[in-house]
Amino acid sequence: MTQFYARRHRFSGVHPVQKPYARPKTSKNEPRSGLNGIYSLTRSLEKNMRLLPRVLAIAFFSLVSTSASVWAADYPTRAIKWVVPYPPAGTTDVLARIMAQRLSETLGQSVVVENKPGAGNNIGTEQVINAAPDGYTMLLVNPANGINASLYKNLSFNFIRDIAPVAGLVRTPNVMVVTNSLPAKSVAEFIEYCKANPGKVNMASSGNGTSTHLSGELFKVMTGCNMLHVPYKGAGPALIDLTAGQVQVFFDNLPSSVVHIKGGRIRALGVTSEGIEPSAPELPTVGATVKGYEATAWFGIGMPKNTPAAVIAKMNAEVNKALADPVMQKRLAELGGIPIAGTPADFGKVIVAETEKWAKVVQISGAKVE
Repeated sequence: MTQFYARRHRFSGVHPVQKPYARPKTSKNEPRSGLNGIYSLTRSLEKNMRLLPRVLAIAFFSLVSTSASVWAADYPTRAIKWVVPYPPAGTTDVLARIMAQRLSETLGQSVVVENKPGAGNNIGTEQVINAAPDGYTMLLVNPANGINASLYKNLSFNFIRDIAPVAGLVRTPNVMVVTNSLPAKSVAEFIEYCKANPGKVNMASSGNGTSTHLSGELFKVMTGCNMLHVPYKGAGPALIDLTAGQVQVFFDNLPSSVVHIKGGRIRALGVTSEGIEPSAPELPTVGATVKGYEATAWFGIGMPKNTPAAVIAKMNAEVNKALADPVMQKRLAELGGIPIAGTPADFGKVIVAETEKWAKVVQISGAKVE
């Protein structure tokens, strides 16, 4: 029987007691030669080939991480453009120039402010969103970025998605200022005048969707005042017409109005913050007359999404150092600015919270872009 079985498999290439294609059995100490060696080599190669993509991926990301770290260590190697989406002389411009001077000194490269006004802040914002994510283009983030998300229905970008938060700068109250020819000397008197002259009070703003616009819209909703909104391309032109009496009221950011208030060219009725503003303790809050009224402006720095995290971290650290400097704090306090230092994630939370807050105001007020 055994002879017959062997004869049957003589030409099959298979050992009569071995299963087809099974690995030949060897002793533990037997050298892996012949068929055993080939089998072991094949299995080893198969295993290594399966691991190769993973090894290459790890090597690639290690190289990218190392390169990014080295790049960030040298950053910046040339001038940085800081886009301010408003014309010169407004709060955003003044704040950016103060910070740009300090950052230029500490970074060893020029930080150049470029004013890019238009379309309620959206032109400058879109320019930064479409810029290369290399750390050399920044945006002066401001309240309009949060407001426009709900005020404009057909934006070509999603601000929260398309801008990487870098650092918070300051919060400032707005201030309710009127032209000197207006008889009102207080918030209560202004409301009385406004209701006695419906549709005859022109309310200036530094542009559609700005905090100066929505602060006024919130005031209209809460007081019943009927005012005509007149948007300008920035606070500078609006203040010129307010001084000349072409418009009667402006809920301006305090930093851009403070010089005109102190010079007696316009009259301040109150600040829009919840509490008394330390830089202007003589001014009451609007909320003291209009219960529950509060509106503050916030500012920070953003870069295009996909900007290297190491670059963002370095800029964030430099900004926080500046905000911690007593000399800088004094300069900002003179403008009514309260530092909001923190991590990029902290500033990202501010953007999200403010966007949600002003979306409600846009809805309630029925504010529209004409």
